[in-house]
Amino acid sequence: MIIGVEDVLAGASEVPKGPPRRHTHADRPSPWSRRRDRVIAAVIAVVALVTGTIVWAGSESRATISETASPAPALPVTPPAVPAQLSELWQAESDAAPVPIAAGNAVVTANGGELDGRDPLTGQVRWRYARDLRLCTAAEAWSRAVAVYRKGGVNNESACSDVIGLDPSTGHRMAQRTGSAQLGTRLVTDGTYVTAFGPTFLDTWRDDLVETDQYGKVPVLVNPDKQPRVGCTYGSIAAASSRVGVIERCPGDPGDRITVFRAAPKDADQPQVSFSAILPGHDARMVAMSGDYVAVAMPDQRELVLYGADGMQVATYPLDLPASDLAHDPAGGVPATSSTASNVYWFTGSRLMAFSRDTLTPLWTLTSALGPGIVFDHQLVVPIQGGLAVLNEQNGATIRTIGVDRHGYAGPVRLTAAGPVLVEQRGSTLAALR
Repeated sequence: MIIGVEDVLAGASEVPKGPPRRHTHADRPSPWSRRRDRVIAAVIAVVALVTGTIVWAGSESRATISETASPAPALPVTPPAVPAQLSELWQAESDAAPVPIAAGNAVVTANGGELDGRDPLTGQVRWRYARDLRLCTAAEAWSRAVAVYRKGGVNNESACSDVIGLDPSTGHRMAQRTGSAQLGTRLVTDGTYVTAFGPTFLDTWRDDLVETDQYGKVPVLVNPDKQPRVGCTYGSIAAASSRVGVIERCPGDPGDRITVFRAAPKDADQPQVSFSAILPGHDARMVAMSGDYVAVAMPDQRELVLYGADGMQVATYPLDLPASDLAHDPAGGVPATSSTASNVYWFTGSRLMAFSRDTLTPLWTLTSALGPGIVFDHQLVVPIQGGLAVLNEQNGATIRTIGVDRHGYAGPVRLTAAGPVLVEQRGSTLAALR
């Protein structure tokens, strides 16, 4: 007897003959056959759609209008001298640019949240760049239109944190970054770097808008004890030769302080200070920088003080200005200055002072000015009450004057030029003359 052996052939006659059966898709239940599966799939689709819509609605692309243009046509050749008469060609609002923007063959207006590239001769809009954000400020730098938009920054605090550079001729975006500029900022440039001024913080960028330096109360303090002083406020700023100069007011100092630092320090995490000196009084105002020299106005002493590259006082000059000219810091912390190959010009508020570009030595003063001058059609042109003055750069002598109807506007005027077109910034209005 065999124990534990099963007859595996038992019932073999019940096994059907032929090849084994293969299962097909039709034999498997459909994943959509159950109601629960269909509900889950529908929920996933809805969530994906809603999420995509939210991302799209909140994205920069959704909030941006960018209408570019082909390169602007060449402008007529500039005449050898300023014409005897100038007529107004067109006007446009430009409330975000304190100084008119003209580069290449275009004039750029900055108003509300929009930048418009215009034909200098007609004012016709050739390209548009608009955001659903408000412009903080705009300026010309690196032959581009550089604009700063107001946007939520660190800790959701509103700041001027969205920066863009546009080709003024076509409107194409050249660079963009997220910055940390404070509300009320103005931009100052030495031609190589741009610094955004704020009451407690300065932010410096190179031409691709990469940040090269931060000075003051840094919004996101990664490396503590890197800033030379804390708790200071800033009055005014200037820049030249890859250096930035700022008037500081710091707790414990017996007077204001002038500090000059490199726009691009060797250590990216720490400002590289060239010098910092206590000034002989308070309410100082930055006037200008050129080469190694810095000029500072001291209202109490009624003096202009010059400093060299090492921070040593070089010279002092008397300042014969109305007290109202130096009663306050300049708007946005940036003095109203311009420069030519020969001179630097400072609009005090009521007068124009000319300085040698090499040494910042005062040369001459013009009363009745409304702003600093520029070279237009190979001559120095300065806005004055009732029009423009064509001046000799060497001694300030008036060559002739040109009447300009500013339609009742009598405030400060800033100038720039686009070929044969002279552009005036009159408050929030930009006007083109030829």
